Amino acid sequence: MALEIGRKARITRSFGVEDVQRYVALGGHRPADGEIPEPLVNALFSKLLGVELPGQGTNYLKQESEFFGAGRVGEALTASVEITRLRPEKDLVDLRTRCVGEGGRLISEGRALVFVADVVT
Repeated sequence: MALEIGRKARITRSFGVEDVQRYVALGGHRPADGEIPEPLVNALFSKLLGVELPGQGTNYLKQESEFFGAGRVGEALTASVEITRLRPEKDLVDLRTRCVGEGGRLISEGRALVFVADVVT
């Protein structure tokens, strides 16, 4: 598929107590009871960028996220990315990132910058 402005991808996933415990065991901070650590939320964007859009071969250069609320253990979180700018002369793609919880509750918004010269299409 061709990369074009406005193209989107999304994923929905919930994190359990075990996911949070594994994150903490790796040296992450311990979140408040029942909350999902912000890096796990951002990992959803990483998966989308590397698997869906732009896809395999994407090099993640930058991520900016503003958090408005915490994801909760067991809550279905939907992360989405949307291409907002293409810079073919530099093989760069800018994307809007957004994560919502159940009922459309805003968890985070931001942007990502990726290098796509090696993307397999």
